[in-house]
Amino acid sequence: MIKGLVQGVGFRPFICRLALKHGLLGEVDNRTDGVSVIVQGDMKAIDRFSNDILQSAPPASQIKSIEIFETKFSEYDSFKIAASKNVENQITEVSPDIAVCQDCLDDMKDDTRRIEYPFTNCTNCGPRFTIIEALPYDRLKTSMKSFRMCEKCKKEYEDIQDRRFHAQPVACNSCGPVYHYKDPARSITSLRKIVEIISVQITSGKIVAVKGLGGYFLMCDALNDDAVRKLRLKKDRDAKPFAVMFRNISEVKKFCFLSSEEEKELASWRRPILILKQKEALSPSVSNGLNTTGAMLPYMPFHYLMFRSLKTPAVVLTSGNISDDPIIINDDEAEKYLFPVADSILSYNRNIINRADDSVVRIINHQQSILRRSRGFVPRPVDLKLYVEGILALGAEQKNSFCVGKGSQAIMSQYIGDLKNSSTYDFFTNTIDRFSDLFRFIPASITCDLHPDYLSTQHGEMLEKKHRIPLFRIQHHHAHVASCMAESGLDEEVIGISLDGTGYGTDGNIWGGEFMIADLKGFNRINHFEYIPMPGSGKAITEPWRMAFSYIYKYFGDSFDFSSVPLFRSIEDAKLLTVREMIVGKVNTPLTSGAGRLFDAVSALLGLCPLETFDAEAPMRLESAIDSKTDESYPFTMSDIISFDETFKAILEDMPHRSVSVIAAKFHNMVAQVILQVSRKIRMDTSLNKVVLSGGVFQNKYLLERSVEILKKDRFKVFTNHLVPANDGGISLGQLIITAKRLK
Repeated sequence: MIKGLVQGVGFRPFICRLALKHGLLGEVDNRTDGVSVIVQGDMKAIDRFSNDILQSAPPASQIKSIEIFETKFSEYDSFKIAASKNVENQITEVSPDIAVCQDCLDDMKDDTRRIEYPFTNCTNCGPRFTIIEALPYDRLKTSMKSFRMCEKCKKEYEDIQDRRFHAQPVACNSCGPVYHYKDPARSITSLRKIVEIISVQITSGKIVAVKGLGGYFLMCDALNDDAVRKLRLKKDRDAKPFAVMFRNISEVKKFCFLSSEEEKELASWRRPILILKQKEALSPSVSNGLNTTGAMLPYMPFHYLMFRSLKTPAVVLTSGNISDDPIIINDDEAEKYLFPVADSILSYNRNIINRADDSVVRIINHQQSILRRSRGFVPRPVDLKLYVEGILALGAEQKNSFCVGKGSQAIMSQYIGDLKNSSTYDFFTNTIDRFSDLFRFIPASITCDLHPDYLSTQHGEMLEKKHRIPLFRIQHHHAHVASCMAESGLDEEVIGISLDGTGYGTDGNIWGGEFMIADLKGFNRINHFEYIPMPGSGKAITEPWRMAFSYIYKYFGDSFDFSSVPLFRSIEDAKLLTVREMIVGKVNTPLTSGAGRLFDAVSALLGLCPLETFDAEAPMRLESAIDSKTDESYPFTMSDIISFDETFKAILEDMPHRSVSVIAAKFHNMVAQVILQVSRKIRMDTSLNKVVLSGGVFQNKYLLERSVEILKKDRFKVFTNHLVPANDGGISLGQLIITAKRLK
């Protein structure tokens, strides 16, 4: 029995060809818990066969274990693929979607049945998770069941020597899905005409809605600022950066700096959006003043066809939704909601079963750091050292993903989004049901965030009553630290450092700058950023100038001349007075130790982002402002709490004389020094030497690289998130592992 990611990746055809190579007889079949192989033949040949399985497995597969044992069977006269079998409550891994391979791209040029066919695929590539309905992975359990294979495709499907042998989505121009173009004036099915029309539309500044693998996308010319601004206006997306699909690697290198690690990740079969440093600007409205671009390469056959005709080397490719709604997957909904945004819609007649946004990745410290985990990664599980069967972890409120426990594996959902949005909440609950069916999951316990107002928490309370099973509430920042511990295989006390914007604390305050001694059972909060009032509560997040005022008023009071700072001269006096009165009167001013609010305050103070138009804009602009190398750092005060009175005093002194770039760098260096100094103090008191860094602030490339560098120089062992996001998208993994440890 072979277990791991061994279905939907061409594994059975691979086994068949390998058996023929070594002259073996027998059979292979998919089971819900893996792939079963029976071989009959010479023992030396069987040994060579076993070794070759590990050495030559398909590139997208991942073998976790091979169990070998003797069994009795009837004599075989050939090697064949047998019918798939169900094993009660047992499941195997489901393949993520795989970008089109080079062989299939070549077929689009010289295979007479697949010339310019936009759905060509084989055992090595194509849709997987987005089309699967149930296990085991067979065509009749996917949305390809609606398409009957023609005789020639069937022959390929049954030919052990063919690349499409048992490729479940196999199809051609005669029998597979087809594209359908529609605009207010016409409806077209000829692919050649469709490509020509879309090329003309993109060139002339139009917006096109296109059905992708995991949902609809909106597309326009990334070099046409009028088109990009029009897309922003119609999509109701003020300033958040757009992702850009480039024609090829060469075009990426013209516009972005690209390291060898980044190039490898960008061109991998996952084809994520990769955050790269800009070299040359696209349309100014693409990144809106940030020095990074979210770059991606084509991953569907249609993308390659499209770029053959397009004059532009790059197109904006952003999720097909309105504002914060989930990406649209239904064709009727696409026409209803996207026609007001797009000039035309391109769809196809195969259903999307599982919604999946494009994944977002950044290379930090030469390693993969996932910011949004979805297409290409989901539903690949995280292997754990604890038994987690039956635990449903519901995650947080924003950037939500949930997690189900199967055996010693955590199966995390795709990116869900902000649960405050009613459509996203429906997506959340529906996907829990779908994962429960797909992975034969029956909850025995539930775990959620400590925050009582999160919809994920309230959903957990509902499930607790419905199923009469225990509900565990996990502190947000402990879950962040535990998520990193889980993927790193740590089960011991560590120095846990969690920096983010918002998390409900055990004292009822808002946490986010937390230093703890933590293990998988619990934590002891050792130190934290000083509590600062948030005037207006949530408004202090969307209006970062309020946090700048709050920090300065905290440290300097009424004696400070606010008119001496350009930021406050740009704010109405009445608003400043109202915020002051809120702070003094303690009216709607919850206390926060959030690192995100500190970054907000400094970003606003420097004039980079007084008002936020998208989540984490202020910290992103503060990081983006750094283009100077310096080892200088601002002072801070460390006792039972970490105070930034000296920091703000020094920043205010620097502002008339130093560049924003240098001030931003010195501020980041200061935060890294806080991390080092607190870690040193904890090590001195406890002898702990392993530091775990997690939380949304550690998506900041400059800060994380700086922190890891100085910690390692001081001989700390440092652990960061790589398999799941450091932001709230990874919270559910931490909840899961903590709950498993407590149950144990």
